[in-house]
Amino acid sequence: MNPTRKPSIATIALWSAFLLGAGIPELGRAQQAGPAGAAASASGPVLQVIHAGAVPTQAAPAAHFTGNVRIQPVLDATPSSPVSAALVSFDKGARAAWHTHPRGQRLVVTSGVGRAQQWGRAPQEIRAGDVVVIPAGVKHWHGAAPSTPMSHIAMQEAVDGQNVVWLEKVTDAQYAEPITQEETGTMQSRSQAGPYADIAPRLDGYTRDVLFGDMWEAPELSKRDRSLITVAALVPGYRMNELPYHLKFARQNGVTEEELAGLITHLAFYAGWPSANSAVEVARRVIAEEP
Repeated sequence: MNPTRKPSIATIALWSAFLLGAGIPELGRAQQAGPAGAAASASGPVLQVIHAGAVPTQAAPAAHFTGNVRIQPVLDATPSSPVSAALVSFDKGARAAWHTHPRGQRLVVTSGVGRAQQWGRAPQEIRAGDVVVIPAGVKHWHGAAPSTPMSHIAMQEAVDGQNVVWLEKVTDAQYAEPITQEETGTMQSRSQAGPYADIAPRLDGYTRDVLFGDMWEAPELSKRDRSLITVAALVPGYRMNELPYHLKFARQNGVTEEELAGLITHLAFYAGWPSANSAVEVARRVIAEEP
């Protein structure tokens, strides 16, 4: 699991195709203006765009959720398709109660950082772009991280009109269990994964969940742009402890060696030659260590 990835175009396209394949009743009732629209309506179902805010958001029932949770329907079950879907948004610390689904469930995390846990196993961290596959009948819960909100699209299929069986709420002790990350069939502890976890675990959590889990994942700027901004902020302040990491991160985010050199040279005129000279030495070491 990559802790910093965003939903890819392929992921969005995959789930869009799934939802369209299940059938959306509104598509057959779309309104079109003008002669072209009238012709399309006469020939059969037409495309409809349901704009953001057009579908009312509901507060999740307190009997089955802890904290502030909002639900926005995306797809309603019909006589021809028992599949339903909804966008569920959790404020930080909010979560669903333990529950099961008769035909299983799929979650597509759209933003933020959260938790998902199967009964009898350690909770796992989930981030934007992750897909959570929950088998039929498996007792589980999911929700936001303690310091970061999280949203996901939940898709499930009903059996005899029922798509979920609610159980007891997740206790504070269960919610506070150390998280793990499952990769290639192994469980790797992340409770001590950060550089500050041994002495400042709260700072470590904010760094993981808020800074890299939320801010770096925000869609307004690309990660490449964020890396350029961060390096430009570190060099004038002579932050040579943080600079090596962010130079490596910038390279991972697509910043070229020539762009880094141009950035540092540009900063020399505004931040001063000493800061630029020190940054050049750090960049030289970082690039030399690349495979």
